[in-house]
Amino acid sequence: MTAVEDKPGQSTARGSRRKREARLGALTAWLSRPLADFHLVLALTGLLTVIGVVMVLSASSVSSVDPATGAGVYSQFKKHLIFVLSGAVVFWIGLRLPMRRIRALSSVAVIVCLGMLALVLTPLGSAGGGAQRWFVIGGFSVQPVEFTKVALALWGAHVLVTKYNVLHQWRHLMVPVVPVALLMFALVMAQPNLSGTITLGVVLASLLWFAGAPKRLFAVLLGGGVVGAVTLALTAGYRQSRVLSFLSPGSDTSGAAYQATQAKYALADGGLFGKGLGQGPSKWAYLPNVQNDFIFAVIGEELGFIGCLVVIGLFVALAIVGLRIATRNLDPWIRIVAGTLTVFTVSQAGINIGYVVGLLPVTGVTLPLISAGGTSIWVTMFLMGVLANAARHEPESVAALRSQGPGKFGRLLRLPAPEVYRPPSRRRGSGRASTPKRDRPSARGERSTQPAERRRQGRADYGRRSSRRGTT
Repeated sequence: MTAVEDKPGQSTARGSRRKREARLGALTAWLSRPLADFHLVLALTGLLTVIGVVMVLSASSVSSVDPATGAGVYSQFKKHLIFVLSGAVVFWIGLRLPMRRIRALSSVAVIVCLGMLALVLTPLGSAGGGAQRWFVIGGFSVQPVEFTKVALALWGAHVLVTKYNVLHQWRHLMVPVVPVALLMFALVMAQPNLSGTITLGVVLASLLWFAGAPKRLFAVLLGGGVVGAVTLALTAGYRQSRVLSFLSPGSDTSGAAYQATQAKYALADGGLFGKGLGQGPSKWAYLPNVQNDFIFAVIGEELGFIGCLVVIGLFVALAIVGLRIATRNLDPWIRIVAGTLTVFTVSQAGINIGYVVGLLPVTGVTLPLISAGGTSIWVTMFLMGVLANAARHEPESVAALRSQGPGKFGRLLRLPAPEVYRPPSRRRGSGRASTPKRDRPSARGERSTQPAERRRQGRADYGRRSSRRGTT
């Protein structure tokens, strides 16, 4: 019998399926490599930063011109570029510092951040736009709340890991992380800064989630957060107008809803492929703060729907890689830190994109690594460096780096070999090591006090061994 020949269409479909399977197999094989997550973090950080530099150059070219001060077209872009270049140094610091050193400094960082949050409310802080949130140093503004987010993530993970064995008790789960976080909330709201309070709340919820807190706690936190947000939104006139403009965007398009309305017009004007880089008209005073909070609208206007999908896809990839790093690490502190920093960064991007497209009220949260800014660039660069550092501490990465050397990036960046994770010894309820006291050597070096039976048995065994040696 002759074999039945495949039809041309069937052979083509089979060939394309084999190609897809081959590409999927190659991708799976690459992702299973030891340093795949580390390289992905580097690539995603670089791509988002480059997109941000290009879009800030395009968005700020008009608002930078100020005849009164003689500022030119590139004045804001140069300022942003300085922050990006210095942020690269901050990224390297977060990547190179030993993780145990970062953990040890987290308690000091929290104390310093609390002091900065208190000092910014004094005459040392700079007021503007009805708020007092910055320190102005050498012409550059610094927001303490940006540093506070990272400090809370690092210190909170340290406390929760230290108390891991007693986290089933509510008082150990809540204290001292939640009271310190509430103090931070109060100081930030006194500025006032609702967007900073929301992102701090995301950090706290992420810490508790990755620490394994019971789900009923999150229902309580969610209810309290909603009540607090509604109360704060209704107690200030400008926040109330933002909420009302979100609920009825067509009622005040020239007032409180002006920015949100103009952002939608810019997105719609971009279409599928955009009007071209640098060709967007919204930056000609149609959309205020276009290089900061609403830069995603410029991306949609100049790069179109495709450009927006690329940016969203990069943040989705960052979420996947960050959570993958968290699940692949053995050190519980690194797991909580990697997960918390990933959720915090991606949720901040989601909030920014959400209010630009009209799904959320305008809150003033920047788009990480893309929006123009100073402190936010530094902080995001540092936490991305810490995330890349966590990727190098995955067990397979540690084994590869210690057996095969630092690799190209390691030699270029002069990165030390990551430390092998050694779990702590098991502990009793009293907190002391589980080794019995009679089996531990004393501080002065005396012999361990063993039961008399074990001493007699030892002498008997020694006598039998001696008799055998004498007969041979």
